[in-house]
Amino acid sequence: MTRGLRLALSHTVGWIADRRIPGPLRETVYKGYARFTGADLDEVRLPLKTFPSLGAFFVRELKPGARTFPTAPEVIGSPVDGTVQSLCRIERGTVLQAKGRSYTVSDMLGHTGRDADLEGGFAWTIYLSPRDYHRIHAPEKCRLTELEWMPGDRFSVAPKVLAQRRVLDVNERCVLRLECERAPLYLVLVGALNVGRMRVVGVEPTHSGPLARPRAFERGAELARFEMGSTIVLFAPPGTTACESALREGASVRMGSAIGRWIA
Repeated sequence: MTRGLRLALSHTVGWIADRRIPGPLRETVYKGYARFTGADLDEVRLPLKTFPSLGAFFVRELKPGARTFPTAPEVIGSPVDGTVQSLCRIERGTVLQAKGRSYTVSDMLGHTGRDADLEGGFAWTIYLSPRDYHRIHAPEKCRLTELEWMPGDRFSVAPKVLAQRRVLDVNERCVLRLECERAPLYLVLVGALNVGRMRVVGVEPTHSGPLARPRAFERGAELARFEMGSTIVLFAPPGTTACESALREGASVRMGSAIGRWIA
């Protein structure tokens, strides 16, 4: 499939997802989607009939208390629900993914990471499937000081695709610089096939660069969202964090699950 066809397909799927579903059909449609994908409808905050379209259902909110963040200040919580695709040290300016495929940090972060010293740091890659909750939350109390929209392709980010070709530094993505008390974190939102829309809370979709007024987020606060499934990559500088010892590649995580710890 050519890039033009992938973009056209993404736009078409987005158009379909935004079509209004007649009220009497909504519960049937969303229950069918849940059976097909494995989405948990028991966690949805609002009644199914209140979602006017599949697009609205994709970014559904969860019931209060469905996810909690760690109370221990040294614990870093997962920004998303998903499956751990990769856990790796940053070595020689690269991060490793499936089957030894490497990506350079500079390509992933673009201009936002221009002065970041991440050699020896750590990177978590988490894949969101269609069944997952699609909102992205702050892994730590932070200030969003800069973001960059990086145009690109829209290949699928399913694990089997990542094992076969370069995707993460080729696809459209949004890079967020999060200033935390201990160290900055860099969060990369990677778009995918049928994922043409990513939104950052309180920031115009056209804005790219430093924010005139940085936005403050408490730990666990909603930070952004995918309007379908995709992938996030979280980067931490050297000497600041350690991966949660029990975490393994292929493991399922929920938003707020412990994925790492501050060590400085």
